[in-house]
Amino acid sequence: MALTFDYKVRDKSGSLVEGQLEGDSMALVVRRLREMGYMPVSVTPRSAVNLKTEIKIPGITDRVKLRELAVVTRQLSTMVDSGLSVVRSLGILSAQVENPAFAKVLSDVRLDLEHGSSLSVACSKHPKVFSHLYCTLIQAGEIGGNLDEVLGSLASTIEKQAQLNRTIRSAMTYPAVVLSVMVVIFTAMIVFIVPVFKNLFASLGGKLPFPTLVLIKISSIITSVWVLLVIAVIVGSVIGIRKWIATDEGRRKWDKLILKPPVFGQLFHKVSLARMTGTLASLIGSGVPILESLDICADTSGNRTVGDVLLLAKEGVRAGRPLADPLREHEDVIPTLVVQMVEVGEQTGDLDGMLKKVAEFYDQEVEVTVNNLTALLEPLLTVFMGIGVGAMVICLYLPMFDYIKLVPNN
Repeated sequence: MALTFDYKVRDKSGSLVEGQLEGDSMALVVRRLREMGYMPVSVTPRSAVNLKTEIKIPGITDRVKLRELAVVTRQLSTMVDSGLSVVRSLGILSAQVENPAFAKVLSDVRLDLEHGSSLSVACSKHPKVFSHLYCTLIQAGEIGGNLDEVLGSLASTIEKQAQLNRTIRSAMTYPAVVLSVMVVIFTAMIVFIVPVFKNLFASLGGKLPFPTLVLIKISSIITSVWVLLVIAVIVGSVIGIRKWIATDEGRRKWDKLILKPPVFGQLFHKVSLARMTGTLASLIGSGVPILESLDICADTSGNRTVGDVLLLAKEGVRAGRPLADPLREHEDVIPTLVVQMVEVGEQTGDLDGMLKKVAEFYDQEVEVTVNNLTALLEPLLTVFMGIGVGAMVICLYLPMFDYIKLVPNN
């Protein structure tokens, strides 16, 4: 049974490198390190019991962010371009990465390479970190002998995807914060303030205005056991919708639905187009066949509606038609601009270059749309919050205008 050893070594430049390596004995590990060009400093077996074991939460502590993946890919490209072997580069990167889960993945990939595996195959064993697109591009670079260039292009693609994600989050952060504040304020008023006025009105007697009665009724429901039923219904609905979206038919209908709203629909549409054109440009530019490129883009566009159009276009290309022709039949999903640029790219033999320009255009469009959306939502949400709080205050103080009638006659 192979054991895991922690090692510290010096590379040819004298830098200290740390990592883990599996082997049947310490002597074999030391020999392997020397064969890799390292000067062993210390090699110690890992204890079976670690008193400093970290708490691991699946999906959280083992998550690798796109930004981390982009940085490592860029560094790997630079090292390979400088003449370092992929194995040695991965050893250096695994010692530098701060994310323990990512460091373990890089170490595993390096071990697979040492056992004769290719980089694309080794990466494909970790689908949560390296996507199908990532592995396909790596494979294309290995076949074409331009791995460093492909890694650089792949790093740029991942950086753009990460930037798109940050742009979308920035568009959603402000509305989410304002709505959360509104919910907290309304809940606090309904739970703590309205009951005080309810007791006051009950002691005064008389007939309350309809808006005040509605507000008191809402407060009574929320402060009673009925609130548990309401929460259960909301949670159940959310879980049910998520499970429905997880199905193939549900996802297809949901992705089609989110493209219809006037503002957010346009934003999601542009994001999908930016991802689709950028990914397709990287695949074609790296030498991946067009049919396989369309198949991969259909899975990575982020929207099933756009993906279905790409699958239909793939069948058209398989039948011998230019890519622009089947795309032109779905101009409600693929805009005329994209179709025309694809057509020009096919005619000039620079399809990947034209797609890169389209991707850059939609990246800028997404940024402009997010800025306009944020500028529009800030005053609207502020006004909406003011109207909501003001309406509750008016409902509470409305009976005070008829205070004389509420006071019992002695």
